[in-house]
Amino acid sequence: MKHCCIILFAFCISFLNAQSTDNYEKPPVFPECESEPIEQLKVCFNNKLNTFIFNNFKVPQIVTDDAYNGDIKVLFEIDKEGQIHLLHTDAVYDELKEETKRVFDTLPKVTPGTYNGKPTFFQYSLTVKIPLANPEVLTNETKALPNVKEIVDLNALVSNEFDSVSKHTTAYEKLEYQSQLNIPFTHNYYARFDQQMNGLGTNSHTAAKPFMYEDVQKYYDFKAEKEALVKGSDSWWSKKLWNEHLVAIQGKDYWFTLDPVFDLQLGKDTDADFSTTYNNTRGIFLQGGLGKKFSFSASVYESQGRFAQYINQYAEAIAAGNNEPIVPGRGLSKRFKDQGFDYPVAEGYLSYSPTEFINIQFGHGKNFIGDGYRSLLQSDVASPYPYLKLNTKFWKIKYTNTWMWLRDVRAEVQEDGAFLTKYMANHYLSWNVSKRLNLGLFESVLWSDDNNRGFDFNYLNPVIFYRAIEFSTGQDAGNAILGATAKYKWNNKVNLYGQLIVDEFAIDDVTGGNKSWRNKFGFQIGAKYFDAFKVNNLLIQFEYNRVRPYTYSHNTIVLNYAHNNQPMAHLWGANFSEAILIGRYHYKRWFADAKFIFGKRGFDVNDGTDFANYGGDIFRSEDDRNANSGIEVGQGNTTHVFQADLQGGYVINPVSNLRFFTNITFRNYNPQANTASAIDTNTTWFTLGVRTDLFNWYNDF
Repeated sequence: MKHCCIILFAFCISFLNAQSTDNYEKPPVFPECESEPIEQLKVCFNNKLNTFIFNNFKVPQIVTDDAYNGDIKVLFEIDKEGQIHLLHTDAVYDELKEETKRVFDTLPKVTPGTYNGKPTFFQYSLTVKIPLANPEVLTNETKALPNVKEIVDLNALVSNEFDSVSKHTTAYEKLEYQSQLNIPFTHNYYARFDQQMNGLGTNSHTAAKPFMYEDVQKYYDFKAEKEALVKGSDSWWSKKLWNEHLVAIQGKDYWFTLDPVFDLQLGKDTDADFSTTYNNTRGIFLQGGLGKKFSFSASVYESQGRFAQYINQYAEAIAAGNNEPIVPGRGLSKRFKDQGFDYPVAEGYLSYSPTEFINIQFGHGKNFIGDGYRSLLQSDVASPYPYLKLNTKFWKIKYTNTWMWLRDVRAEVQEDGAFLTKYMANHYLSWNVSKRLNLGLFESVLWSDDNNRGFDFNYLNPVIFYRAIEFSTGQDAGNAILGATAKYKWNNKVNLYGQLIVDEFAIDDVTGGNKSWRNKFGFQIGAKYFDAFKVNNLLIQFEYNRVRPYTYSHNTIVLNYAHNNQPMAHLWGANFSEAILIGRYHYKRWFADAKFIFGKRGFDVNDGTDFANYGGDIFRSEDDRNANSGIEVGQGNTTHVFQADLQGGYVINPVSNLRFFTNITFRNYNPQANTASAIDTNTTWFTLGVRTDLFNWYNDF
């Protein structure tokens, strides 16, 4: 019995020792060492690592020529996932350091070491002797192998795991400029690289916007642009104010930046019955990347504003069914103090490129298709919306598919107090026919959630013709629109561009010459002149847009081409003609813009006796049209429009695009008769402010 107790006691002690060894510390396990007993794991790791280095290390020629004899000191780490990271290399020749880094980058993944049964970090030092010695020969001759030494206390590693993350951060290398992030779309900033993107012989596609940095950086050096504008001192505050992101962090496989967002304006509208206009926007703008294929961006704004009288009136005129004003381009708001608006906005997206040919984005924001200031296909004038976008590039083709979730917020289409959801899908094919000519084909369809239809998965097919689906699901089940674009590079200084939009096209009515209401189409022609009149960085642009009455509307009113009571194409809707002249100039951090618009619009009369639809209001049913023939652009309450916007300013921080600006707007709106939708106004609006310029904000409606 005594002997049995002794044996049992010895067994328990050995078992506890084994458990203690396993529970407290187990070193990393190199491949092919898994079957070794725990006490041999370090020796096996040592042997396998040295053998791998001997078999893969290629001694640089310069070292061989000098018959160098010496050591390479190596410090490396094994993380909790079993990845081996080279932390530091000390050698006489840089070529030896580079070769050591190459070899360590090819090391296989190991089984991570554990402490208390949980994976943890291990750090080691190693001496590599040059010339290299074969570890197997050394072992056979019973000579000692170069020793791999554990140099960090395990308890310290566990307790300092949080701090160890900082060891892998490096100085930010402006990785955004080669990422899958979108370049914030503003006409002013895109003019800086428009000429480079449209050079003769380039295989770029410039219609679908916003662009990604990785697509543009082949033609325009963003880093060089920012470095050329560096100013101020080396102090932290000076660099953050004038040249850098407020926060910029970069690690081995990640980076992100964070900036504050401001839009602080103060102004005066001579036509208003209040003293001043203002805007007070504060927010943050976050962007970053994980690895080389995944990027993300988010911006959040909190704003209060009171604008020129005609903008305030428009916000009230397009108010939602719950009597919530809609700030144009921003979204629903609440009334704030005296004739002001409180309007929060959030935008963001995820961007992923599984291959160099494909990019997928899912987000909440805006999109634009066209080479002009306006777009008759898809514009960015409405408030942000959820979307899924697929960009495919190959050969001389770029194919853009966008699926969108939109809303109709009018009271007459609400269901149980909820806004009506509707969906839009479009695809745009851009083809570089030659080094001068680009052609594009566009198709879009919009449908509503009637009969609990929800999102129609028929439209998820990126290569199908939407007209065929619309026909198969019923004539009133959707509103399909066709379009085409063209761009011709006359030379490196002059580009010609155009668009055609067709909502409904009856050949018999077109050839009949009776100006049928069914001829629902519009067109755009334009030209850009870069370095105009031999002045560097001066862009002159002319554009003419004309859209016939009833275009974008539908006999089912929820199927209008709109979102949040704002058009998804031209912000004037339909039944208009417009000529635009734009000049843009920049010199270093200074910039100046001038824009002149001459237009004719046709509104409904609504004089108490005539309630007919004259084709300008895309939210009305075309069944209420004033006539079947004799339809002309500008019919109804004809209104002549003139607007001039003059703006100049200084870029405070080119990285965040924070700028000081001053703007003056002259606007003359002259309808034949004053109505709720067309009010005779003569406005002079002066504004001064500081703004982080991240999106287009249109005031020319």
